[in-house]
Amino acid sequence: MTEKNLQRKPYPLGAHIEGDGVRFSFVCRAASCGILLYDKATGKELKKIYFAQEDRIGNIYCKTVRNINPEQITYLFFEEDRLVPDEHARFFPCRAFYGKERSSYDLRAGLHTDEFDWGKDQRPGYPYHEMIGYCMHVRGFTKHASSQVKNRGTFAGIVEKIPYLKEIGVTTIELQPAYEFTEYPTREEWERRLPASASPGVPIGLHERKLNYWGYKRGYYYVPKGGYAASDDPVAEFKHLVKALHENGLELVMQFYFPDSVKRSEIPEILRFWVIEYHVDGFHLMGENLSVELLASDDVLADTKLWYYHFDTEVLYGRNEFPRYPHAAEYNDAWYYCMRSFLKGDGNMLGNVLYQMRHIPEKAGRIHYMSNYFGFTLADMVSYEYKHNEANGEENQDGSDYNCSWNCGEEGPTRRQKVRQLREKQMKNAMCMILLSQSAPLIFMGDEFGNSQKGNNNPYCQNNSITWLDWGGIEKNARIFSFWKMLVKFRKSHPVLRPEREMRLMDYIACGYPDLSYHGQSAWRPKLEGNCRHIGIMFCGKYAKAAHIQADDFLYLAMNMHWESHAMALPRLPKGMKWKKVFTTAGHEVKENGADSNMEYVRNVPPRSIVMYISALEQGTDLEQGTDLEQGTDLEQGAKA
Repeated sequence: MTEKNLQRKPYPLGAHIEGDGVRFSFVCRAASCGILLYDKATGKELKKIYFAQEDRIGNIYCKTVRNINPEQITYLFFEEDRLVPDEHARFFPCRAFYGKERSSYDLRAGLHTDEFDWGKDQRPGYPYHEMIGYCMHVRGFTKHASSQVKNRGTFAGIVEKIPYLKEIGVTTIELQPAYEFTEYPTREEWERRLPASASPGVPIGLHERKLNYWGYKRGYYYVPKGGYAASDDPVAEFKHLVKALHENGLELVMQFYFPDSVKRSEIPEILRFWVIEYHVDGFHLMGENLSVELLASDDVLADTKLWYYHFDTEVLYGRNEFPRYPHAAEYNDAWYYCMRSFLKGDGNMLGNVLYQMRHIPEKAGRIHYMSNYFGFTLADMVSYEYKHNEANGEENQDGSDYNCSWNCGEEGPTRRQKVRQLREKQMKNAMCMILLSQSAPLIFMGDEFGNSQKGNNNPYCQNNSITWLDWGGIEKNARIFSFWKMLVKFRKSHPVLRPEREMRLMDYIACGYPDLSYHGQSAWRPKLEGNCRHIGIMFCGKYAKAAHIQADDFLYLAMNMHWESHAMALPRLPKGMKWKKVFTTAGHEVKENGADSNMEYVRNVPPRSIVMYISALEQGTDLEQGTDLEQGTDLEQGAKA
């Protein structure tokens, strides 16, 4: 490349080593702008370089600076008299301490020259029907002292918890924003927002600004967050996290929030960068009016998970084309609100519940969840009817008032044994709904053992025990924790529960049973009227074999979210087989009746309870011929409320 062409190469933006120099590219509309170079060790300003008109292409100024050592300098851009940190920086050498006020000067960028050894790193590439997701906040996951990790609240802390993540059976980790962002506005940003009448030089205390704990704001999208690093090198630490997760068969999906101020044309470049440079497995895209079909059709992102509110697969693939690897997935609240309402006993929900439990979009995946970083946690959903956001300092006016929650008879913590037992049963019911629905399940960190955020449904500014995961809950709520692990194992043992495509409710392989069927007090005759809150769902395991998987068992899921008991009929099985109970959320409350004249086994399901039955041979064969559960595990005792 000639000297002239090297000088006028605008992309990629930011600073990059090229030949014997460093090329700087900066978008600016001001009358004058340039580069400030600093000594990396001392912070002393070395040189101020102005961009000339001959350096300009459109609104981009680009210049190659020679006779500097990339490893020994940091830099800022400037517009007239204003310092401007590089939004396209790949590295911020200045150590960032979480929650500490930073100025633009603290955001001097550097050039990361160290090579990272990826070895034989391979992305696991789980299809959506094999995925179990786990959403977490990097700091909140291990910051609490009870986490017992060395590097609390950091990327390295997550690495220390990988054995735990494998123990609970998740496959895919979703991180809340983990790219660089400032928890508080910089002093320069804040001063620009002050009214003109404000006195110059008046100190601005941190109490006048609220910490942004979640990070849903415009960020520095090309670098991992320094405040989440235990070391001085967040770049290497984040790469080590990804590599360690992959070595243990776990995926990493990153949330990226793009406000309207971010140019939509730049988003593909950002995502490609994280795939190529950091080997991440996917992105949960957040923000309005994103061109997600364009992103999903990008060839670099073809095997990268992409999550968004909705994808138009007809536009993306055409009517007759099916993707080799369906990587796009819907991520919205449709399942969330429907199943919460059904759990607490609302009427007129059953038809929608059955649709939500089986629905898988054509040519795409779907992520469903009962709780998330927003709203109540799973434990708070059964303990509070009203938000308790007083700690946010907004007089409890922030956060949603529509929680679809029920406190089981008393608001907040209680010593009443009946209320506590009912809450535990409701959490188990919720776990069943999450893991026995056919799309890809996801939970928020700590829900597997009933973690509480004290009724705060919008803890966006809480960097404390409200949002830090209290690991003592594993022992305190041991029955909930054991039940979650048992359910995960049960789901993974039964491929009929996790089909690749939506079940048809038809006998399309002529085996005598449809793939999925619904039942009421009489077999094959479900009642879906507005006041009906109970249903029987049968899965025919023969369809697992039809999908080129080993044949599965017949499964029958009895759900009763009514406050009264209901009899449900179990359909007749093939000759020589009978129904056996596997687990229940109601413990020994279930009282079983005998067979009726139609050879349908009628079972009485207690109030607000779920029971799972499985097919077994009549003559004393193993209870779960298609299931590989731990020997000696008493499933019914593990599910006891």
